[in-house]
Amino acid sequence: MTRSAAHPAHHGTPRHPHDSDGHAEILDLDAEVLADHLAGLTAWLPLPAPPLRIVDLGCGTGAGTFALLDRFPDARVTAVDSSAGHLERLTVKARARGLEERVQVLPADLDAPDWPDLGTPDLVWASASMHHLADPARALRAVRDTLAPGGLFAVVELAGFPRFLPPGAPSDRPGLEERCHAAREGLHTERVPHRGADWGRLLAHAGFTPAGTRTLTVHVGAHEHPAVGAYALGSLRRLRHGAAGSLSPEDLAALDRLLDTDGPHSLLRRDDLAVRTERTVWAARRPG
Repeated sequence: MTRSAAHPAHHGTPRHPHDSDGHAEILDLDAEVLADHLAGLTAWLPLPAPPLRIVDLGCGTGAGTFALLDRFPDARVTAVDSSAGHLERLTVKARARGLEERVQVLPADLDAPDWPDLGTPDLVWASASMHHLADPARALRAVRDTLAPGGLFAVVELAGFPRFLPPGAPSDRPGLEERCHAAREGLHTERVPHRGADWGRLLAHAGFTPAGTRTLTVHVGAHEHPAVGAYALGSLRRLRHGAAGSLSPEDLAALDRLLDTDGPHSLLRRDDLAVRTERTVWAARRPG
């Protein structure tokens, strides 16, 4: 099911174009670096009582799954994803944390004609996954029908891909990161047309009752978390892969200098890296 956020995000989605080990590593780094922000979103969820049955749709390597298990210690989570590799990584983590009895993994393609049997959960969580679906409206209706009456659906999205460099960087090619994202934007828009959708409107149209929206501003500097450098390096490597064909030779050379971990201009030598983005959650309730 990805996708990390990065964004990033973003992570764990059906028919995701990046189900390689490199993508899984980005999902893990996203979960590590943005753990406090994710915990803040789970703490905000407008729930009348702690949920006991949770579904994590497009779980990726488990960022949301483990945040929800931490927040709700009596709950069990069904983690759904189309990537066997992501589910295997999640399973290994659950065993290592002694949580295997509270996690059920379920391989499923949410674009397939038959919706998987998810039981009757109290909470369905979908982080950076709904926008990857071919028909999100169909999936929203399926979630509505799956939830227990009064159950909550939380759709979480990042505001585009995280940025890592300050606007004036690098000094020889200022604004390089924004040009790289612009070069990739056309291809990404074609592949993922629902990114940036109005999820509040779509949830209401699917028959949900709005329960609140919250946006958190994300700014985590390299001095605040030791994994920011690795997160930036992995993310910009993936960005290069997607944007290389549309970049000028000068921009491509500058990007390669940043990605050369042995070179004097390596990203990992910079002390001004930071993860900058926004993360929004739309919460909606099944009537009844």
